[in-house]
Amino acid sequence: MEEKAKLIFNKLKGKPLKTLPELLRDYNLPPGFFPQNITCYEFDESKGKLIVYMPSACEVSFKDSSVIRYAPRVKAILLRGKLMGIEGMKTKVLVWVKVTSVTVEGQRSDKVWFMAGVKKSRSKDAYMTPRDGLRVGEF
Repeated sequence: MEEKAKLIFNKLKGKPLKTLPELLRDYNLPPGFFPQNITCYEFDESKGKLIVYMPSACEVSFKDSSVIRYAPRVKAILLRGKLMGIEGMKTKVLVWVKVTSVTVEGQRSDKVWFMAGVKKSRSKDAYMTPRDGLRVGEF
């Protein structure tokens, strides 16, 4: 009987906030896509609106040699297998270009598709482990 009351109480209190890697994994995105040293994040599930806060502009070098630069605040719409309408993220191709969307096509896919001017695929494996973002002077 006591266990049932605890469940009801927890439901009323709202869902416990997941870590950002857990949230990304639930949406079929690589858990290490954002730096592990974020300040916090906000997620409005009804609108899919995600805002991730960093202590400063930073960049992460991933194990496939790709580099992503993050503004102190990154906004996006989070959908299953997609981050759309991204603001505050760049990747280096030959020059720094804005990343506008990231997609994983299907649960078993081993590719992450970046839309940054052109559509480019990268290995999903490179984004599985959260890494520290290194502070940069400007976004």
